[in-house]
Amino acid sequence: MRILLFTGKGGVGKTTLAAATAARLAARGTKTLVVSTDPAHSLADAYATPLGPEPSEVDAALFAAHVDARVLADRSWPELRVALRTLLDRTGLDALDAEELTVLPGVDELLALTEVARLARAGPWEVVVVDCGPTAETLRLLSLPEAVAGYLDRAFGGAKGLLAGGLLGGEARAATDSIRALARHLSGLRALLTDPTTTSVRLVLTPERLVVAETRRTLGALALRGVHVDALVANRLVPRASRWRGPAASWLRVRRGEQDGVLAELEASCTLTVHRVEHRAAEPVGPAALLALADDLYGEGDPLAIGAPPGTPLLDITADGDDLVLTIALPLTDHAALDLARVGDDLAVTVDGTRRLVALPPLLRRRSVVDAEAGATGLVLRFAQTTESGEEHP
Repeated sequence: MRILLFTGKGGVGKTTLAAATAARLAARGTKTLVVSTDPAHSLADAYATPLGPEPSEVDAALFAAHVDARVLADRSWPELRVALRTLLDRTGLDALDAEELTVLPGVDELLALTEVARLARAGPWEVVVVDCGPTAETLRLLSLPEAVAGYLDRAFGGAKGLLAGGLLGGEARAATDSIRALARHLSGLRALLTDPTTTSVRLVLTPERLVVAETRRTLGALALRGVHVDALVANRLVPRASRWRGPAASWLRVRRGEQDGVLAELEASCTLTVHRVEHRAAEPVGPAALLALADDLYGEGDPLAIGAPPGTPLLDITADGDDLVLTIALPLTDHAALDLARVGDDLAVTVDGTRRLVALPPLLRRRSVVDAEAGATGLVLRFAQTTESGEEHP
């Protein structure tokens, strides 16, 4: 099964392109489910049919659903929150502290992602297309499994010792089992999102400099999370007017030239091909109109075949004399804001405000960083051997 996640800056047309992609896949006989996690509820408008939380048939081989994260939180979170509070009470926290720790940031988005995974497993789908929210919300969504897993590990580390010592009663043991099940589930979600053979992101943009700048930042943030981006889609290009005459035609040619220039700069700064879709006179609504839009994007090709294969792994280690060189593959821009910090056996990497703790491979944990630079291949860090006193060898 393949999972395609469509995201982009708000208003660039990602919902329409996700719906068109799903319609094309289904028209080719591929059993397809398209799911929206976007609070805007635009997927139902694109197909001109009501959608609910469970998949409903839109066309032959095409099913669609809309995930309402708020409803999921109201239905599913209270029970787990009680389990969290029960366990925290046994760790010596007072009632107020226990209550505060059970307010989990981003729980709505986390439950939405969980529901997408459930729907993907529940049906005979060959492809699941996900219409995500705007870019910032999507980045938070994709980082939540790792972030919440870390939260649980820190918040409930003390409970592990109590459990091992037999100091927890039956109720608290049941709560601990719930936490462990959640942690396993989060680990599974993380593995699903970072498996490039299964899951990839398609970034939708319009050919404007501000939008392209956000797209570049998003590419770096997703790479830092280990999420594979397989394609960029430029939407709403002004149609070419080479045979037209008059002031309107002149304006169209100038505007299209500006757009082509912006996209050429984007292609020069990344390894992904930018797929183009021209602006249509009528808004594409309904399966037939969406299929016509898919023709512009995919031609006669398979939507699953346009994506770039996975590139180099996030981390790569090479030897250089007595030193080891760690390359963190990130699509950095010239003006990217970078920050690095060593935190125990982890490396805290921050790129344009997105931060991730990267676990250092065992080979590097007893070494010190002596040099770091950003280049075309990403971040390159040099690790030197250390003496017993912790100083670098000369």
